[in-house]
Amino acid sequence: MVGRLEGLTRRCLATGLAVGLAFPASAYDESATLRDRLRAATQNATEIGAPYAAALGKAYTDRQHAPIWLREGKSTDRAKALLAALKGLSEDGLEPEDYDVSAIEKALAAGGADAIRADYLLSRALLLAAADLSTGRVDANAIDKEMSPVQRRADLAALAQRGLGGDDPKAFFASLAPATPQYAALRKALATWRTRAEIDRLTKIPDGGLLKPGTIDARVPLIRKRLSETELDVPPATGAADVYDQGLVDAVKRFQEAYNLSIDGVVGPRMTSALNISAQDKLQQVIVNLDRRRWASDPGQRHVRINAADYSMYFVDAGQIVFRSKVIVGTAKDQTPEISSVINSFQTNPYWTVPSSIAGEEYLPMLRRDPYALQRSGMKIFADWSSNTELDPGAVDWSSINPRAFPYRIRQEPGGGNALGYIFFPFQNRYGIYMHDTASRFLFGEGSRNFSHGCIRLQNPFDFIELATRGAGGITKARVSAIANSGQQATFNFPAPVGIHVTYETVFADDEGRIQFREDIYGRDRKVHAAMRRARRLER
Repeated sequence: MVGRLEGLTRRCLATGLAVGLAFPASAYDESATLRDRLRAATQNATEIGAPYAAALGKAYTDRQHAPIWLREGKSTDRAKALLAALKGLSEDGLEPEDYDVSAIEKALAAGGADAIRADYLLSRALLLAAADLSTGRVDANAIDKEMSPVQRRADLAALAQRGLGGDDPKAFFASLAPATPQYAALRKALATWRTRAEIDRLTKIPDGGLLKPGTIDARVPLIRKRLSETELDVPPATGAADVYDQGLVDAVKRFQEAYNLSIDGVVGPRMTSALNISAQDKLQQVIVNLDRRRWASDPGQRHVRINAADYSMYFVDAGQIVFRSKVIVGTAKDQTPEISSVINSFQTNPYWTVPSSIAGEEYLPMLRRDPYALQRSGMKIFADWSSNTELDPGAVDWSSINPRAFPYRIRQEPGGGNALGYIFFPFQNRYGIYMHDTASRFLFGEGSRNFSHGCIRLQNPFDFIELATRGAGGITKARVSAIANSGQQATFNFPAPVGIHVTYETVFADDEGRIQFREDIYGRDRKVHAAMRRARRLER
């Protein structure tokens, strides 16, 4: 637990510097001394960050530094209720020791001056826990450059006023956590997987070549056993134990469907990785995804929600899901970021201007081999990013071009082969990504659909347009399709803005309430979990 907040607390309290309590218990005085020591505690609370210290300081000043959790120097029933509520936060995936529960109990048991110290620590613990439940345990925007969701922000003064003045800490905490079916489902899943993590034993599947139906392989009995551990109905072998028979193939396909993998019955690297996820790993995923739900702001009554980890999108209008679609998202190298923005319009037959990074890394080697390779894909090369002067690619010495400083602008003309397809949905964000149609529609048949350079490819853009416009302004699916098929470029405004929220939820409840796990394709779950175990960022 080194580096956690309680470590700071113990060091500060041991010296008496943080709260000014270095005096013998015999010097304790119920009225004056107690108030003086609580005043010193709040005025010297530098270890929790200025916003938190200010909120606690005001709360105690408003009470003239009278104790909140003590009566006649001893803990009240409210103090005991708060300690119980803090311990109960483990049911939300939060760690009670992040709030110094053990140190508080020890101080209360010691009595005297230590009890004064505990009064301040109880108040601090309540405020920290309230903020964590309201906004998340971690600062999401500080974890990964590809994570910039609009995270909720807590009114610390209001939380302190409500929490410190209330009679039921457990009910107070419950009122702060997201009141959504998804959060409730994940909270229930946490209890299930915590129990599973204590008793489950994982049969490890070794790496190997592709395992196809009918193959004889020593891994087959291990796969059969591992699938049975995941509670799938796995039939016994019909012949030799090491033959990959049809019964096991069907069980593998059911597993692939549940984990959103390509449903082909072939056991490859991704399937092996999914099989080797332990109950402890899944418990960690649930904890991380509970915190993700605590970050989220209200998405509004009209919005698009994209879950990059699930390769899915749905559109909510008037608070109801009215449209769903598959999407293709970025590769592990070119990740689709987590963002919130607004879509106001869409365009037909867009140009695609190739980002300089793609031009240098992917297209420059092609141009060196064949200067006219891009022209055959409907692309033009311009002298620079502000010029419309088209270059003859055969007149350029491509071997002299630095791939990291590609100087030319490459633009793909509209048409059926355009990388953006027929429809383009721009929205403001610092990453330069957007949602669009695609010419590579066959990729929607894959289970794992992380193939793009970061943009979001939508499977059924015309159906989405129809539901998002509902004929307003004469915009219909038929009209937009006709314009797109004619090659005409046109821009249409949505009748009302559509919020767009790109998320990364690797654990969620489906429509039937079943918990679904998805692969951590970008490795972000591990980063969030590590951040939850590090010292908190209290400046936000």
